Amino acid sequence: MEEVAFTMQLKPGVAAEYQRRHDEIWPELSALLREAGIRDYSIYLDAASGRLFAVQKRVPGHTADGLAATEIMQRWWAYMGDLMDTNPDSSPVVQPLERVFHME
Repeated sequence: MEEVAFTMQLKPGVAAEYQRRHDEIWPELSALLREAGIRDYSIYLDAASGRLFAVQKRVPGHTADGLAATEIMQRWWAYMGDLMDTNPDSSPVVQPLERVFHME
C-alpha cells in the first residue's frame, strides 16, 4: 500500500469549524475517496500553528490523482476554501512530505 503525507495550513481561528465540517463529511465524498483507492486517511492538527498534517494510504492502482477533476471534490474545496490556504483553483495548498523514518 502506498502512503503519502502532506501538510496544509488553516487560517487563524477556524480549527473548530474545520473539525465540525469533517465530523459531518459528506457521504458522497467519503465514497469517492474509497472508490479512488484511499483506504486510510488521517488529518492531524498542530493547534499552535494551524498546520494540518495528513496521511493517506492508497491501494495499488489507485486513482487518487484524478480526484481533482471530480465535481464532488470541486464542491468540497469550495466549501472548505474559507478555512485554509488555497490555490487559484480552490484546491488546498499542499506541501508534500518525504518519509525519513519508518518502523513496523
